[in-house]
Amino acid sequence: MATNSTSLLGTLVLATLLIAFPSASADTYTYPPLATGLSFSYYQASCPQLETIVSDFLQKSFIGDIGLAAALLRLHFHDCFVQGCDASVLLDGSASGPGEQQAPPNLTLRPAAFKAINDLRALIEKSCKTVVSCADLVALAARDSVYLSGGPNYKVPLGRRDGQNFASQSTTLASLPAPSSNVSTLLSVLKNINLDTNDLVAISGGHTIGLSHCSSFTSRLYPTQDTTMDQSFAGKLKLTCPTSNTNNTTVLDIRTPNIFDNKYYVDLMNRQGLFTSDQDLYMDSRTKSIVTDFAVNQNLFFQKFVYSFVKMGQVNVLTGKKGEIRTNCSAKNPTKVSEILQSVTDIEGTVRSSKYI
Repeated sequence: MATNSTSLLGTLVLATLLIAFPSASADTYTYPPLATGLSFSYYQASCPQLETIVSDFLQKSFIGDIGLAAALLRLHFHDCFVQGCDASVLLDGSASGPGEQQAPPNLTLRPAAFKAINDLRALIEKSCKTVVSCADLVALAARDSVYLSGGPNYKVPLGRRDGQNFASQSTTLASLPAPSSNVSTLLSVLKNINLDTNDLVAISGGHTIGLSHCSSFTSRLYPTQDTTMDQSFAGKLKLTCPTSNTNNTTVLDIRTPNIFDNKYYVDLMNRQGLFTSDQDLYMDSRTKSIVTDFAVNQNLFFQKFVYSFVKMGQVNVLTGKKGEIRTNCSAKNPTKVSEILQSVTDIEGTVRSSKYI
């Protein structure tokens, strides 16, 4: 019965969003400069049906699990913040040590998100062979998660290659700011990946969908309530999280938890941000005016989100002959397979450059 209810909710949400809130054309948005080796038409010759395959698969998946959209969006964030957008977060641990998934900030990444990427890998393998990277699949899945949840439909620059090594536990921990971080800490972390104040506020809008575990914010409730939190909001949170170590979850955006819109910023203006890292965006003078602008103008938020999120999606990307195209997103290729796929990529690159340059 619970599964049927979830499926019905997903169907209703998707139908409402796609019919009632048609997105602006992807060409109407402004995009940051593209990293060398990336292109909006990268797979036009080698896998022209790629984006249709991804979109169709995720639309069906979200009907059964609307929460998967937020999980895939978060996966892209956690991939790019740690040694760049190279799909290293997908790699399982090995004899050399635990993978990024085992680092504390990644323990709540949903297994369903990893499965969705691997399922997409298998689908695309049937249609296009091994030409599409896992890193590009993560980026495309994040875009469709935004769009199918009611957000902007934007273009994704493609051509990323997959990293062959995962980051250490210490690097992962240092690269992903905690929910308890204030704006100064957030800006310091983002500066390391060439993102600025505007980018911080815009990409934080990703918290307009999804859930959080109580442990990520109960320090704001116990032993004393954070004075920047609305009292009524805090009272409701205490019902869900009656103790500091409760393992329950609650929505990130209390107004429209399954819709990608600007209500997250309205929450912040009403002191109903869940994390310190959320609420401090409105409390800090460096970011407060941007929050206000987004809260009163959803189109502006969408425009800035697209620019900043596409910019984030190009952080330290591997292109050309760097990295590899994984046959299994959870493990780096055996040496011989990697050499064969590099030869195929070289041939594809020659065809692409002769046709499109």
